[in-house]
Amino acid sequence: MLFRSGQLSACFVLPVDDALSNGESGIYDTLRSMALIHQSGGGTGFSFSRLRAKGSMVRSTTGVASGPVSFMELYDASTNAVKQGGTRRGANMGILRVDHPDVLEFIGSKEDLTKITNFNISVGITTKFMDAVKVDGSYDLFDQSTGRVTGQARARDVWDKMILGAWRTGEPGVFFIDEANRYNPVPHLGAYEATNPCGEQPLLAYDVCNLGSVNVGYYVVNGQVDWEAMRRDIALSTHFLDNIIDVNKYPLPEIDSLSKRIRRIGLGVMGFADMLVRLGIPYDSAEGVEMGRKVMEFLDVEGKKESERLAKERGAFPEWARSIFGPDDTCARDEQGERIRPMQQLRNCNVTTVAPTGTISIIAGCSSGLEPLFAVAFMRNQAGVMMPDVNEDFVAIAKTEGWYSDELMERIAKTGTVKHADVPLKWQAVFNTANNIAPVYHIQMQAAFQDHCDSAISKTTNFGYAATQDDVRAIYEMAYDMKCKGVTVYRDGSRDGQVLSTGATAEAAAKRGGAAEDAAAKRELGELKGQLAEITADNNRLKTLLFDAEAENLQRRQKRSRPDILKSTAIRKETPLGTMFVHI
Repeated sequence: MLFRSGQLSACFVLPVDDALSNGESGIYDTLRSMALIHQSGGGTGFSFSRLRAKGSMVRSTTGVASGPVSFMELYDASTNAVKQGGTRRGANMGILRVDHPDVLEFIGSKEDLTKITNFNISVGITTKFMDAVKVDGSYDLFDQSTGRVTGQARARDVWDKMILGAWRTGEPGVFFIDEANRYNPVPHLGAYEATNPCGEQPLLAYDVCNLGSVNVGYYVVNGQVDWEAMRRDIALSTHFLDNIIDVNKYPLPEIDSLSKRIRRIGLGVMGFADMLVRLGIPYDSAEGVEMGRKVMEFLDVEGKKESERLAKERGAFPEWARSIFGPDDTCARDEQGERIRPMQQLRNCNVTTVAPTGTISIIAGCSSGLEPLFAVAFMRNQAGVMMPDVNEDFVAIAKTEGWYSDELMERIAKTGTVKHADVPLKWQAVFNTANNIAPVYHIQMQAAFQDHCDSAISKTTNFGYAATQDDVRAIYEMAYDMKCKGVTVYRDGSRDGQVLSTGATAEAAAKRGGAAEDAAAKRELGELKGQLAEITADNNRLKTLLFDAEAENLQRRQKRSRPDILKSTAIRKETPLGTMFVHI
């Protein structure tokens, strides 16, 4: 989508320093930067780990600090007042290191679902912490600004509270911060502290990434993958994303500068579940996991080939020599002095990532990211609008083989599963859906993609409503052991207003009883307050636009005349904001 500002990126990370304002990246300086990014259509990630703990002495005022959570609430309130790109409120990621003294308050900050509604939250997990969890030991808590140890905590107490929160509401997620930094391509420029709102893109301070996704299901023709066609389109997409870096109009000069020094891009996949269906491979199978590994390796290798070609034609990214891809005499190395990646002269410091592709997969008519099918028939909550979503491959197969009926489709939509006697066993396996896939396969698939991905993976491990806290704990620990860079879980029906839902989801939500009704009332009140703030912000924005338009009319340059008749191909697409007509 082309925004009026010419800003073409969606993923940003901004630093938050331990000062109300320092003219660059203090709390209120970054708040202003966040508003500018949201106004231009971008999402923002923050680490609040640099902020001193709640109750700490503030020497300049002899007062006490209010702590990271209070300032996250401030950022959340500001987000309510600034619509993202003029159409929706902005999205944020808030991260706090597990060794910050306020980590327990942070973990519990979203227990009330009517608060901090514009943030996803994740805890930055260190290797030392996970070692302490495994032996039931304690670990140090630090004043992040001074590095001074301020106390200790029992690791399993903190871990258990995280597990409970994830089981209840899906938050907090986990960001394995040491694993992510192990593959930071330019460590001399700083460490990863935070990610973009969906978690697939660890970024430096003032970092940005242009994302794109290849619909891999498109390349299955008559039960075979057209690898040559995919190779051609991967090269084209890599070239396109690199071009965007130079034509982009970034909201801050610091972002503009860094983007051109490291030239980070993120090419990933969507339509992977469709690919498996068309190949007749169950998602939750060894064959399915290996196909995922093969697809991501192909994307990574071919994307880097094109980045290498562009480097020869246009030059490597300016920080290449000191990056993990640089020559032996200057490249970044690990703590043991070993190379992290083989030398490769690239145009881009990172090439691959896997984004959730929520909206673009709807427009493309394919499954999202590397996720399994959520359901064969379900309702999608997109920007507050419930949109029906029916899997066309399932319908086509059912009609071709003669077992389709409207009554069967209604049963599938109500129950959220294809495990009915009317459906042949082969297709029950191939069309197995997210909540019915064993969580272990969700993590195995994520790890398979991560093996050949520069950045990280946006992936949700889905659980049925009856899943236990021990089920969640097992998946979090498995993700760490399999070298994932992060993990997010969601138990179906554990909160209202979830993006994808089936009849089974509604039944699970009903089980939550009166507490859900109270939460809904609180959420409605919060929404009304947010809408009032949005209307006020919109009025101010419209006044500014009207002033700009009047000024522009006074100095309007002569436009080229447009022909009375133009030939084009019109494509109609349903989107969360209404019907879209694309003319090519």
